[in-house]
Amino acid sequence: MILAEFSKYLQSHSDELLTHQTTTLKLLGIWIEEAVGKNPKTHADKIIHKEIMYAKNPQNDYIIVGKSDSGRVLVKALIEFAKSYKNYNHSKWMELTEKSYNTKDSDNSK
Repeated sequence: MILAEFSKYLQSHSDELLTHQTTTLKLLGIWIEEAVGKNPKTHADKIIHKEIMYAKNPQNDYIIVGKSDSGRVLVKALIEFAKSYKNYNHSKWMELTEKSYNTKDSDNSK
C-alpha cells in the first residue's frame, strides 16, 4: 500500500523524470517530507509518520532512516523501488529516443 502511494507520486512526476530534471531518489525524499509534514489521514501516512525520519541539508539532499526494524525494512523497500522505477524510466527514455532517431532517419531518406 505504501509502495503503491509512492508509485502514484512517481507517476505524477514522470515528465520530470523522463527529461532528467529530477531523480526518483530525490522524489522519494520530497514525498517523505510531504508525508511527514502534513497531518496523517491515510493509513500509509500514519505508518510513514511512525516508522520513518528524514533530514535535509542545505543542498536539498535527504537522509531517510527507519525508526525501528520495520521502519528500516520499509525505507530499504522504498529505496529499492525508487531504483527500480529509475531503471524502468531509463529504458522508456531510451525507447523514446530510439523512436525519435529512427523517425528522423526515415524522414531524411525520403
